[in-house]
Amino acid sequence: MWNTSNNTFKPSFSQNNMLVRLLYANIAVFLAIKLLALPFWLFQTQLSADQFALNWFAVPSDLTKLLFKPWTLLSYMFLHLGFFHIFFNMLGLYFLGQLFVQLLGEKKLWTLYISGGIAGAILYIIFFNVFPVFESITPFSKMLGASASVFAIVSAVGTYAPDLPVRMIFLGNIKLKYIAGTFILISFLNISKANPGGNIAHIGGALLGFFFARKWRKGKDITAWVNTATAFVKAIFTFKKKSRMKVKYKKSNQQQRSESRYEYNSRKKEEQEQVDAILDKISRSGYDSLTKAEKDFLFRASGK
Repeated sequence: MWNTSNNTFKPSFSQNNMLVRLLYANIAVFLAIKLLALPFWLFQTQLSADQFALNWFAVPSDLTKLLFKPWTLLSYMFLHLGFFHIFFNMLGLYFLGQLFVQLLGEKKLWTLYISGGIAGAILYIIFFNVFPVFESITPFSKMLGASASVFAIVSAVGTYAPDLPVRMIFLGNIKLKYIAGTFILISFLNISKANPGGNIAHIGGALLGFFFARKWRKGKDITAWVNTATAFVKAIFTFKKKSRMKVKYKKSNQQQRSESRYEYNSRKKEEQEQVDAILDKISRSGYDSLTKAEKDFLFRASGK
């Protein structure tokens, strides 16, 4: 997770299941494509392994091509062809992902990664089909990489805990809002320069991360649909075991709905107030100033 000393969060390696799975998935896809390069070359195929992956798994800006390859809205965010491309994306995912897990919980990392990636792809597609400057390249343009998802994570932590200081090499302690703001500003300024599609996707991911964090503070999860979709896909490929019939007393729907809504809203409001108070204390005095009970509560809250 994140070690704490000198009133800051500092990264160290640990087995965050979902974070590690996302890292492994990206690296595995990258290595698989590189390993396939040899057989593609030996059999003198029409396309190289990189070209094949780009053709079938990168998201196209052309709407007709996207219509016949809708899966690319998901596959593109796990696809990297260049070493430095995957290196810097995974570096950002590793460090910011740990901080996200510490603040918002491991379960939400998966849903934000997917939602942020899709938001980035959608904004990229909209820009390339609306603005005349992209008209000549739209039929051929494709996008790949986890950058939009990483920017969603950067934006989410920067919005959720803006004043939390993070120790940066050579720079000292910098508040999260400045780190997130710098990355987003650089991408915005570079839209008209190098890699416009990628920078547009960065902004799309960052916007999703911003709205996610704002809504999450109010007890709403705009990425919950990812869990629903994931469960649906799992149900298709797995057989559910038949459960034994159980008879148990159940309150009337109206009574159950009324009580659960009241209790849920009260509990969520109280928990969020406690989390906000703890985060404010961290911003003022550092993580080490928390009592054991406060640390335990923050850990439990981040796992929900």
